[in-house]
Amino acid sequence: MWQGRVIAIHIHKEEGATPYAIDEAKLVAGKGIEGDVNFRAAEREPSAKRADEAVTLIESETIQAVKRDYDIDLTSAESRRNIETAGVPLNHLVGREFRVGSAVCRGVQLCEPCGYLEKMTKKGVLKALLHRGGLRAQILQDGVARPGDTVEPRS
Repeated sequence: MWQGRVIAIHIHKEEGATPYAIDEAKLVAGKGIEGDVNFRAAEREPSAKRADEAVTLIESETIQAVKRDYDIDLTSAESRRNIETAGVPLNHLVGREFRVGSAVCRGVQLCEPCGYLEKMTKKGVLKALLHRGGLRAQILQDGVARPGDTVEPRS
C-alpha cells in the first residue's frame, strides 16, 4: 500500500484569477474548498456535477516531468489544480476513496487538460499534461488538509 503527502494547496478568488497558495484548507462535502470560487458557486447552485468536481489534485511528479520531457516550467499553481501531491498515484484513484488530511474523498475522473488551461499558462501544456493532468474528486467527509499531511487510500 502507498502513502503520499500534500505538497501545496491552491484556491482561486474568482474565475480566471491566478490561484494562490494557502496554509490550510477546509474541505467541505459536496462543495469544495472553503474560500475557493468553485465553493461559492456550489453554494449558489448546488449540483451533482459541482459535487463531483469539488476538488482537483495533481502530482508533483507530473510537474517535474513536464519540465523534464517538454522543457515547460509549470508551477502547481499554474496547473490550476487545488492540491499538489507527492507519492500519490492519482490516475489509479478513479472510483476509489482516499484520505487527504482528515477529509475523505472519492476520485471521479481524470482532469484532462483543455485549451483554456493552455491559454492561461504556456504553449505546449495541453500536450504535456495529456493523461496526467490530475484528478477530479468528490469530498465525501469534511476535513482539513495542510501541506505535509498524508494522502492515502481508505481501507
